[in-house]
Formats: sequence, structure tokens, C-alpha cells
Amino acid sequence: MASEESFFYLSLLSLYLFAPLTYFPLQFLQAPYGKHFRSGWGPTLPPAVAWALMESPCLIFSLILPPLGRHRAKPLALALIAPYFIHYFHRTLIYPTYLGARRNPAPFPLSIALLAFLFNLLNAYVQIRWLSHYAQYGGAGWQFWARVALGAAVFVAGMLVNIRSDRALIALKKEGGGYKIPGGGLFELVSCPNYFGEVLEWLGWAVMTWSWAGLGFALYTCSNLVPRARANRRWYLEKFPEEYPKSRTAIFPFLY
Repeated sequence: MASEESFFYLSLLSLYLFAPLTYFPLQFLQAPYGKHFRSGWGPTLPPAVAWALMESPCLIFSLILPPLGRHRAKPLALALIAPYFIHYFHRTLIYPTYLGARRNPAPFPLSIALLAFLFNLLNAYVQIRWLSHYAQYGGAGWQFWARVALGAAVFVAGMLVNIRSDRALIALKKEGGGYKIPGGGLFELVSCPNYFGEVLEWLGWAVMTWSWAGLGFALYTCSNLVPRARANRRWYLEKFPEEYPKSRTAIFPFLY
């Protein structure tokens, strides 16, 4: 058990190391999928298959780790795991079906999907093992429940923004005719409301779980999505130099 505990905390530390190791390279090079796809990255997969593959560890670990933890009979632990499971049920099984309905989607490099798969193995283990085994749930007073309620509200709001924005982008692609400028809702304020929604989700998760594990995931999400949102905004400005609203920020309304 002691060796497993050491492995867990080493994995948790690794999660924090991934944030700068992701953020700084993304200042110069964007992962080659979606509108940033380019050849030279080896074999490719259909996007729907790639997303299902790389998100699957999160769904699987949400199912197999809780029964192995010392909190397996605690309703609170299972309730905290539920939002994580719901998010990745959608990302693994539902979101790919929408991707599969797009017209002429850009292929997804297998190498990038495998890197994401490996990260999700690490992160899912850390998040679910923490809540199902290592977290302390004694003495849950009003401050605890206030944090859970606040975090859950932010998580749900972020998930709604993420799903609605993703579906709006997919609907544009299904129309055919190449890339178009998205509009309506938060697209009037930011270039990537889908990324903004996901950042909100994991910030809410960090508050809800009030843990180093949750905070590490929130920081990693920002390190990954903030540079990509900035690159997406730059891509839109270059592709639609006259039409694209320059007042739109990259990811955070009115700020960045």
C-alpha cells in the first residue's frame, strides 16, 4: 500500500510538471489537428475515432477505480466523481458521434491521439484515485458544502457552454463550404467559447474537490487551451482579415 501511495503522489507531481511542459511549446507550435492540421505527423485517424480513443481512459477509470478505494461506500465520494464521469461519458461516447457527422473533417494524427491517451491515463488515475481513496471526508461543515455547491454550479455552467459551443461549430461544418466565422452567444465575445467552457468546468472541479489533484488539472487545462485559443483567434484574423471582429478576445470575455 505504501508503494502505491508513493506512486500516487509521484503521479500527482507529474501532473503539475505537465502544465509548463505543455504551455511553453504551445507558444511556438500548435498540435496539428482541426484547423491547424498539417501533414508530417505520421498515420492519421478519423477525428471521431481519435477522440473516443484518447478520452476513453477517463471514462474507464471512473468505473473501475471507485470500487477499489476505501471510500467506495461513501455517497459523497461517488457524488463528487459523478461530474467527471458525466463529462467524459459525453466526450468519449456522444461528442464523437457529432464529429462523425461533419463534412470532410480534417484527419487526426495518431501520434497526438496517443499522447493525449497517455495524459488521460495519468490524470484520470490521479483524479479518481484521490476522490475514491486518498481524500479525507471527515468534518464536512457548511464551508465544505458551500465550496461543493459553488464548484458544481461553475462546472455545470462550463459544461453547458462547452457543449453548446461545440455543437454550434459542428453545425457550421455540416453546412459545408469550408470554414465560416461562428457567431451568436459567447462567440460574439470570444473566439473559443468551447475552450472557455472547459476551463470553467475544471476550475469548478478544483473548487468542488478542493484538492491538489483538481487544481493540477485546472492548471493543465489552462496551459493547453489558452495557447490554442490564442492561435485560433490569430487563424481567424488571418483567414478573414476584413470580416472577423477584432474586438473578440481569444478565450476569456473582455480579458484575453
